[in-house]
This record gives sequence, structure tokens and C-alpha cells, in this order.
Amino acid sequence: MKLVYFAWLRERVGKPDEEIDLPADVSTVADLIAWLKGRDERYEHAFENTDVIRAAIDHVHVKAHAALAGAREIAFFPPMTGG
Repeated sequence: MKLVYFAWLRERVGKPDEEIDLPADVSTVADLIAWLKGRDERYEHAFENTDVIRAAIDHVHVKAHAALAGAREIAFFPPMTGG
């Protein structure tokens, strides 16, 4: 599965994207974020405030309880503003 990081998440994680093998016990976006936070301090810092992190599964915005089954790409990004 491909993970993509945008804006300050990319800066904190230290890479724009990565390929991972999804652990068997990770089934939702929230589970994935919790798993990522446990990888090392960069991810812990990037995902420290999960209330502001947004996610998209295969280019569709989703909530934290969204299932990851069948997903090819998960993108994480902070709230965006603009016009």
C-alpha cells in the first residue's frame, strides 16, 4: 500500500511517500495512524494531533473509521484553506 504525506506532515515524517505492507491488525485509517505513530518519533510528531489530520483513500476523503480493505493509496494531509 502506498502512503502519501502532504504539507507539514511530509516535513515531519521526512518523506513525501512510502510503500508499506499493511499489518494484519490494521483495518481502519485510525488503526493505521496509531500504527504509524508507534514506528518512531518522526511519525509520533507528525500525527500528534489526530483531530486535525485528514485522510483520503484512493483520492476519496474519508473519516478515521473508514476501512482500508482494498485500498491502494492512503493520503494524509492537514486541513487546507484557500479560495
